[in-house]
Amino acid sequence: MQLSPALGPIHQAVTQSIESLAARSAVERMWQGDHTLWAEDPTEISDRLGWLHVLDQMNASVSEMEMFAAGVRADGLTKAVICGMGGSSLFPEVLAKMFPYADGMPITILDTTDPAALDRVLSDREITDTLFVGASKSGTTIETRSQLETFWSRLQRGSQFTVITDPGSALIPLSDQNGFRRVFLNPADVGGRFSALTYFGLLPGALAGAPIARILGTALDLRPALKRTEGSNPGIVLGAAMAVAAQQGQDKLTLLLDDRIAPLGAWLEQLIAESTGKDGQGIVPIVDETPSAEAYGPDRFFVVVGEPRGAEHIPEGAPRITLSLADELELGAQVILWEFATAAAGAVLGVNPFDQPNVASAKIATSEILAGGIPAIPLSPVPALIEQLREGDYLNLLAYIDGASSSADRLRRKLSELGRRYGVATTFGVGPRYLHSTGQLHKGNPDNFVAIQIVSDDRTDVPVPGERFTFGQLKAAQAAGDYRALQDVGARVGRVVLTEFLDA
Repeated sequence: MQLSPALGPIHQAVTQSIESLAARSAVERMWQGDHTLWAEDPTEISDRLGWLHVLDQMNASVSEMEMFAAGVRADGLTKAVICGMGGSSLFPEVLAKMFPYADGMPITILDTTDPAALDRVLSDREITDTLFVGASKSGTTIETRSQLETFWSRLQRGSQFTVITDPGSALIPLSDQNGFRRVFLNPADVGGRFSALTYFGLLPGALAGAPIARILGTALDLRPALKRTEGSNPGIVLGAAMAVAAQQGQDKLTLLLDDRIAPLGAWLEQLIAESTGKDGQGIVPIVDETPSAEAYGPDRFFVVVGEPRGAEHIPEGAPRITLSLADELELGAQVILWEFATAAAGAVLGVNPFDQPNVASAKIATSEILAGGIPAIPLSPVPALIEQLREGDYLNLLAYIDGASSSADRLRRKLSELGRRYGVATTFGVGPRYLHSTGQLHKGNPDNFVAIQIVSDDRTDVPVPGERFTFGQLKAAQAAGDYRALQDVGARVGRVVLTEFLDA
């Protein structure tokens, strides 16, 4: 992999930042697990750096994962559903999209509480031939637990269930009690969004038939480069450039990805947004946006991976970094590079890249709303929200819909149209999925976006076993809870009707 910077107006500042990191012995301290590189308090740092050293362990576990997948198929199971959120589901989705014709089984990623998505799985004629994988570090994630309880109540057949979790998780007694096929214990010192190259990402890949050994191999091949001195270390150069660009007002990290690796964008979005968006700071990852010179303002910093479509629209002189891409197997190298770069960016910005201080606010609000009743949220006119955009803002669409519906594609197209018309960056979050991804950035750095929330009506609903609420009510409570959390931090947010937004 080759990294080619063309940093233009921020070149000198990035050089100084790299020199500062060198003076702080950043590379050496990172590999040694020195939490003081980011903060004096070791909380959520000292026990979150295992991703730097986990590759060898996972490489030795490839045969175990592939044998497990072979055993699943030998027992007549023909497909798998991954029940997880955020770091537990995003990389499996990357692998499922990048290797859809591999010698494995079809993988469905269920990271939603939308009743239509749940009903689609429950109505599948092959549900009795499906493996359900519950993926959660803590085992208490409300979406994942609700999904598992729903499918267990229908099937009650332990051989159709397995879990990926941390030692001490609440999923372990659930698995033991019900005779689940297997529990995969992940290293506890790897944070969720840094867990792509662990059981959380790789076991679903093995089920899908993805070449996980070769993907891990490219990560191992890049590791020596990430131990070089700061000035020649690609992770340090990329991380410093990302951070300095954000500090100088070019905080919209616009990712143009080669088609061969395009699905990686959703994983990168979580990694960068949740790691850097806090304490009034943040790098705003822009992924899946239609390239357009009309939407590219002076607040952009570009990273080009491989040979993507639309790179010709990058304004002349805009700061950028280009990363070469030999083939899709370099996915592993991309993962470890971006993890290292994001950690380095946190050191430059002065934030802890491993915590998520604002994620709990929406969860607490959701719990309160489920207990007290879902409030009526007044609707806002779309033009009135658009008029609140200021220079340097981005337009943030938060849609609580079935992500596989035609509405999702229509919303994406309309959002891109508005971005071009008003010359702003755009982001699209499907709820509640984004709560485990960009939601931290929204609450941790709320001053540079206008949020438009959409909540679709549910034509069907699915009860949650053992609870007083349904999945539809849970989705509505999550939307209302996040709305309240955004208001509490002073974000400009309004709820609109789906059809009105499409007609805007």
